[in-house]
Amino acid sequence: MPLPRLLTLIIGLSLILGLMLWLINSLYRLYIQISWTAPLLANLLLLLLIALLGLLIFAFVYYMGLLGPTQKGQRRRLLPPRVPEVKAEAASETLKAVRQQVTQIQDEVARQALLTRSQEIESILARGELLVVVFGTGSAGKTSLINALLGQMVGEVGAPMGTTEVGETYSLKLKGWNRQILITDTPGILEAGIAGTQREQMARELATEADLLLFVVDNDLRQSEYIPLQRLAEIGKRSLLILNKIDLYSEADEKKIIARLRQRVRGFIAASDVVAIAASPESVELEDGEIFEPEPDIMPLIRRLAAVLRSEGEDLVADNILLQSQRLGEEARKIIDNQRRRQAEKVVERFQWIGAGVIAVTPLPVVDLLATAAVNAQMVVEIGRIYGCELNMDRGSE
Repeated sequence: MPLPRLLTLIIGLSLILGLMLWLINSLYRLYIQISWTAPLLANLLLLLLIALLGLLIFAFVYYMGLLGPTQKGQRRRLLPPRVPEVKAEAASETLKAVRQQVTQIQDEVARQALLTRSQEIESILARGELLVVVFGTGSAGKTSLINALLGQMVGEVGAPMGTTEVGETYSLKLKGWNRQILITDTPGILEAGIAGTQREQMARELATEADLLLFVVDNDLRQSEYIPLQRLAEIGKRSLLILNKIDLYSEADEKKIIARLRQRVRGFIAASDVVAIAASPESVELEDGEIFEPEPDIMPLIRRLAAVLRSEGEDLVADNILLQSQRLGEEARKIIDNQRRRQAEKVVERFQWIGAGVIAVTPLPVVDLLATAAVNAQMVVEIGRIYGCELNMDRGSE
């Protein structure tokens, strides 16, 4: 303890002891005088004297006891954090930290919901699947794109692996890549009505969970399409921008639209990630009246998709797990902050009553100031403990 603070403590304790002796002597003389005429009042005065002595002794012992085992938190040397060597390991470490954070939540419902979500994320990491989500307006041809993609890469469009409120999920395999690829169709955005708004919200939530996003448009980007695409890029979503239905445009118009798209998304989507396809070309009537059904033209997408998955696939999975873990951690942190604030408010309210009681039983000017300071210091110590900071009375009084 610094010398000035030690001297202050000694002087303060000496003053308190002197005042205690004076107070005891005065109350004793008063007791002797009253006991001859009012024994009951004298006994009450004696009880008050004993209670006051006990309170002062307890405060002194408690204060000195807290000063003894000080600075444990300061003496403890923190080990330097170990930086994970690979992103998958970093994702696993982040999940562990999030689970430890979630255990601090007292609300059973909130804690269980966050623990369940962390287990789902951990399960995704363990399975090693890569989720590709197809996102866009209902008229952009998302379902046709998935059918064409599955037809080219799998050979036929099989039954979906699962159907949810937000769409169907299919499985496909990429030659030369070990992970299973799940591709999910979502409802179109910008649908009318309350039900359409709800489906769009669910589709946006699924898009935020994707490892890779295929954003499908059939013309230049509208503002209502640009905003969600930009926001998904801002949170770290890797996206490919797909111009569908190029069979409806001339070659010159197609080049103009592609150039405008690349210009508009420059800064968050690379030019090579903007590709043009025709997932379900319009049928053509030949001169002899026969109807010709052109094959889907999606090879630019397949080539780009294969290149991205082979070069970035492992990082995409790990980055997405990290992102979801961080979002889960932020949600847990908000709940814990609100919980701590409520606990701190209760501590402040409790010590306000204690402080008022201390002032009431110690009417002497100097003594009540010292007692109030001790109460406030203990309040700071308890609030610090709520926020995970181990403080002693010495630090709390500062």
